[in-house]
Amino acid sequence: MKVLVYGLARSGVAAAAALEARGDEVVRVDRELGNEDNVALLDGVELVVKNPGVPGERALVVAARRRGIPVWSEVELGYRLLRPRPFVGVTGTKGKTTTSELLGAIFRAAGRQVVVAGNVGRPLSAVEAPEDAWIVCELSSFQLEDVRELSLEVAVLLNLEPDHLDRHGTFELYRNAKLRIFERARHRVVPRGLGLEGVEFSAEDPLPAEPILPGRHNRANAAAATAAARSAGVADGAIARALREFEGVPHRLELVRERGGVRWVNDSIATNTLAARAGVEAFDAPVRLILGGRAKGEDYGAFARGLPAHVVAIYLVGEAADELAAAFDSAGLAYQRTETVERAIELAAAESSSGDVVLLSPACASYDQYANFEERGEDFRRLVANLP
Repeated sequence: MKVLVYGLARSGVAAAAALEARGDEVVRVDRELGNEDNVALLDGVELVVKNPGVPGERALVVAARRRGIPVWSEVELGYRLLRPRPFVGVTGTKGKTTTSELLGAIFRAAGRQVVVAGNVGRPLSAVEAPEDAWIVCELSSFQLEDVRELSLEVAVLLNLEPDHLDRHGTFELYRNAKLRIFERARHRVVPRGLGLEGVEFSAEDPLPAEPILPGRHNRANAAAATAAARSAGVADGAIARALREFEGVPHRLELVRERGGVRWVNDSIATNTLAARAGVEAFDAPVRLILGGRAKGEDYGAFARGLPAHVVAIYLVGEAADELAAAFDSAGLAYQRTETVERAIELAAAESSSGDVVLLSPACASYDQYANFEERGEDFRRLVANLP
């Protein structure tokens, strides 16, 4: 086939490589190549594979659909390359990475071959796995927009609150994209109280063992992973071992350093207000909170009004500082503008005292100052490590 791959970030590069390994002809399109508006590149193309970061409204994508050319997400391509291996899909507004990696740990504890891939980490089209391996796939709303045949043995929805409204436009469209995970799922795992059909879970569920990860939200993640693993036929003994041993994922409530009794915690993966609020609520100590980056269309007013009293200092960085400042002004909360993560760390180091937690939990995307949330978290780690 002649296939156009639109967007050459991590998943686009993987998709192009996988297609060429099959013998397909690949046309690469990317903003950096300066050819993303060249509709003539569609001539002779039989399929478009779109990086999740590329909006469906881009001219070339619209033109492809008008011509009747199928448009797939990279996940759809990866699924077709890997089937008939069984898939577990995980989506939600927050907790996707932690729950996906926890499920991987549970399957390994059960002695099963497993690969964890998808939204964060390895692109699905780059996966090589034994024929009997399970594939645990973290799925974003952007990836789910353009699936066609993706079929899951178990589909997990962790939670659902407004996010990515800058891209989807409305909560309803965001919700619709998320719920596509259930279209061809054999087993469905859903949060209790949302009124969705499936095996329900909540943070209050009895578990085979208590997870070592902090926070009520992580207990909910553990409950979801437990329900999903049971649906896949995993025994409680293996689930219990994984819950007792799983230490979490990088950039998610990651303790970077304890310095003079102050804990420095990297929660860079918290790119929306729901995740940032969960990060704050994971601690019962005074929290000095570093917020900001690129806004995603959320209501920061509700976030500001709902911050608990143990948040004793707020440092604002990045593009969203004006929006956040307006929200905190309205809520009557004090803050400091620091522009950069580095300056926020300097101020927090000077102002904190033993027992405090300095928490990078930005409630924003990273793209104003960093390539991705991982780079932001790594910068935080480096700067904290270099404190005298």
